[in-house]
This record gives sequence, C-alpha cells and structure tokens, in this order.
Amino acid sequence: MAYEAVWTKDPSKLNKFEFVKLEKDGLDVIRTIIEKYAHEGYDSITEDDMNRFKWAGVYEQKPKDGHFMMRVRINSGIMTSDQARAMAEIAKDYGRNLVDVTTRQAIQFHWLRIENMPDIFNRLEKVGLYSFEACGDCPRTVVGNPLAGIDKDELMDTTDLVNEVNDFFLMNRDFSNLPRKYKMSISSNIYNSGHAEIQCLAFTPATKVIDGQEVVGFHVWVGGGLSAKPHLAQQLDMFVTPGEVLKVATGVTTIYRDYGYREKRHHARLKFLVADWGAEKFKEKLVELIGDMPSRGEEGVIGWKAAYFDGVHPQKQEGLNYIGLSLPVGRLSGDELIELARIADQYGEGKLRTTVSQNIIISGVKDENVDKVLAEKVLERITPNPKHFMSRTVSCTGNEFCNLAVVETKERAVRVAEYLDSKLELDEEIRIHFIGCPNACGQKHIADIGLQGALVKTPEGMVDAFDIAVGGILGPGAQFNQVIKGRVKGDDVGPVLEQLILFYKENRSPEETFNQFVNRVGVSAFQDKLTSVLAVAAS
Repeated sequence: MAYEAVWTKDPSKLNKFEFVKLEKDGLDVIRTIIEKYAHEGYDSITEDDMNRFKWAGVYEQKPKDGHFMMRVRINSGIMTSDQARAMAEIAKDYGRNLVDVTTRQAIQFHWLRIENMPDIFNRLEKVGLYSFEACGDCPRTVVGNPLAGIDKDELMDTTDLVNEVNDFFLMNRDFSNLPRKYKMSISSNIYNSGHAEIQCLAFTPATKVIDGQEVVGFHVWVGGGLSAKPHLAQQLDMFVTPGEVLKVATGVTTIYRDYGYREKRHHARLKFLVADWGAEKFKEKLVELIGDMPSRGEEGVIGWKAAYFDGVHPQKQEGLNYIGLSLPVGRLSGDELIELARIADQYGEGKLRTTVSQNIIISGVKDENVDKVLAEKVLERITPNPKHFMSRTVSCTGNEFCNLAVVETKERAVRVAEYLDSKLELDEEIRIHFIGCPNACGQKHIADIGLQGALVKTPEGMVDAFDIAVGGILGPGAQFNQVIKGRVKGDDVGPVLEQLILFYKENRSPEETFNQFVNRVGVSAFQDKLTSVLAVAAS
C-alpha cells in the first residue's frame, strides 16, 4: 500500500473480513481468476477469494451451483453502440441472453461460468469497459446525468468530470480497501438526476459569483445511503469548481478510508461516520486535507423527476432529439440490446444511455428520423410510450439470482404493474419500487410506494409477502417513505395497492402528487386504509 493503514493499529476494532482484505487486496483476485480459477474450475475457489470476487465485479448467484452474476461499470450510463454490442454478445454467448440495467446505470449479466471470465474481461476491455470494482469495498460505478452533453436542463456537461473521477479511482490501490461499498454521483442536471441524497458522495449543480464573475460549479453532499438504516446525505457548506471536483472526491474518500468504521460490517458505511460527526466537523476534517474552499453558492437543483425520460424530447442541439425508452424492471435480451445499438448507429449518434430508473435512452436522433425510430419493432416492448404503472416500476434482482433476497421481485413487479394498468386510470405517475431484502438495491425508500419482501407463515406453508411504505421523494423536501403495518401476501399485492391508490385518487386535491397527498393526510390515513383493506380480505 502507498499509504499507512492507520485503522490496523487496533485489531480489536476490525471485523473478520478486514483481515481477509489485509491478507490479500481485493484487486488481486482478478489475476487469480484469470490465471488460476478459470483453469482449475469452480471447485478450486477458496471461500476467502469467493468473497473477494466482488472486486472483479462478480458475485456467486443463487443457487450456488457454479454460476455467477457480473456488473459492468457504465460511467453516467453512457455507452457507445460498439460497447452495447459487445455486452449483448457476452450475454448471448455466456449469459443465457439476459441483460439487466441496474439502479446505478450498470449492466448486469447472469449465468456466467468461471472458465469464461478471462474471455469476458478481455471482450469488455477491448471496448473500454470494466467490471472491476463494480462491487466490493471500493469506489463503485460513478452515477451521473445520462443526458450529459445533450441536456437542456444541465448547467454544464459533466461527461469529462465523471470520466476523470472514475479513471482516478478505478484500480487505484490507495482506495481499494474501504470499510464498505462507496457510491458517488456527479450531475449538473437541475432535476437531481444523480439522486444526490442517497449517495455516499454527490456533486449537484450550483453557481457562485467569484471575483465578479458567475461560476458554474457544484455543491457537495456526503453520508447518504439506504439499506436497513437509511440516511439522507448532508450538504457541506462548500462550493466546488469543476477543476476541484477530483480533489474534493479524493479528500472525502480518504476520510472514509482512514476514519470510517471497520468494527461491524453492518455499521461501516460512510453514512454512519457522517451521522456521528455532523456536516460541520466533516467539512473541517476535509479542509485539513484539501485546503480552504469557498462557502456554498446558489442552489441549482429546483426539483426531482426521478430520472425518467419517457418519450421524444428535443436536445439542446437544434434539430436533434433523444428518445426515452421504458424497459420493464430493467430487463432485456441480448438480441434486443443489439437492435437498440443498430438503431443508435442508423438513426442516432451511436450511443445508448442507461438511467438509474432502469431505462434506456437513444440520443442524437434527427427530427426527420424520429418516426423511423418509433416504427422499429423492438420499440413495441421497449416503448417510449409506456403504460403508467409499468413505466414507473423498479425492481431489484430478487431471489431468482440473489442469495440475500428472500422473495422473487422482477416477475412479481411486472405482474403488479400490469394489474394496476388494467384496473386504474390515473393522470399522475406513481413510482413503485420492489426489493427482496433490506439491502435495498431497488431503492425502496425513495419510492411513492415501496415494497420490501418478507415471508409469512400460512396453513399451506411459508409464502412470499411484502411490507409497504409510502411517501418517498428526493430533491427539495427529500424524505424517505414510511412503513405502514400489515404484511401483504405476494398474490394480494396488486389488489391491495389498487385500493391504496384509489384512496389517493378519490381524495386528492387537483394536481396533487402522491407525495404531497401523503404529507397532507398523514401516513396514519394510509395505515387506516390498509388495515381496513386487510380486514375485509381476511373476513
């Protein structure tokens, strides 16, 4: 290591996995996979190295029978058509033709075998992509504005900044052993497309008059995160120019590395350190490392659109458009991804853009080519004009592949969305997120309606069920949703949500959003409604 691992001075403050990381850096497992395990096979993999596989962007998937999941980093979600095709071919050759878009703009494969990893790594590297550190106790995929460079609602193009920060931290052994996962976002979109409040470190648009000139830059947020104990990030009293983003990111990450908690893995995220220190102390420590910084400027974020971009929209370049496509629960086939890459080449700028809402954008489409794109057969399913509930439904991987999830989520989410679209007409789009375990990869806490999987005992045995929470939102007035008591069996989720949404529809004020309605009537009103619905169902 090029730095002093100060946290090792008191071994009693280290959980057992910290010793595994000290024995062998997580990044070293990449070479071990290529040179050893790919040749000797699944049965040769040690338990410690299996835990280190995360640094290669790889997890053993459920059931533990020799198949793996892999995440690929996509900076700001922006990929070239060649990169998209390379990943589609990997999915077709090794991943049963399955591709998932994650809530961090990454691409995820399933069904991979250890013997195929060297070829997969090589194919990705040839097109400038990496799975390395897409998982693990390290800086993960840098989330950003998927419309960077073409967005009418951005203060500046953040593409180069995201790439700079990504390139600095990727495979950087000074920061490959953090206490836990570490998530960053950089966006200059005025509608908070980087979901700043749930990141460990986030940069959001701001302006400040410096020496008589208005400067476009960023405000800084630290300590956000979800999982079983969610925290909203706190904003530091600091204005950051584009040229100082990397310096600030390096300073924040250094503080986390050196002062973050390592005694208990469930209490090791940066959010816990920030909660204990507070924003003022954290800024003081940061300034010790990087020097004085200007105070906050004018806030650039004016609202939150949850990173949804359905439909055809003009870009800031005259005569060009982007087309936002709704990808049901983030899942598509390799064949569909190849078709989208072809369309991007034929009618667009040769790029596809993934979003944190698990959707895809085709950019650079000339006015005269819009109708030609809309007529493409692949857009019948991956449509720019989705039905209301399907368009706003997000889901984690669920227990189909994930060893932590206790229930299936992807198929369930689709069935529920289809049910609601068949039963309800609503002019307001309600965001519904499904997660299969408390880790909250499906970001349940920020949804209008969030559902967390659980199990309930019935006379027929244990069955899937969900706890329901209402009222989440980010941006100005950010708040996590609140759980209402009453566990709902999986097969009853659709009808129960129908009744809760009807309660909103029939009692809302004109143009009142779901979040505004929850805040006006109170969570207790939803509690009473759910209790009555469940009582009727049980009678």
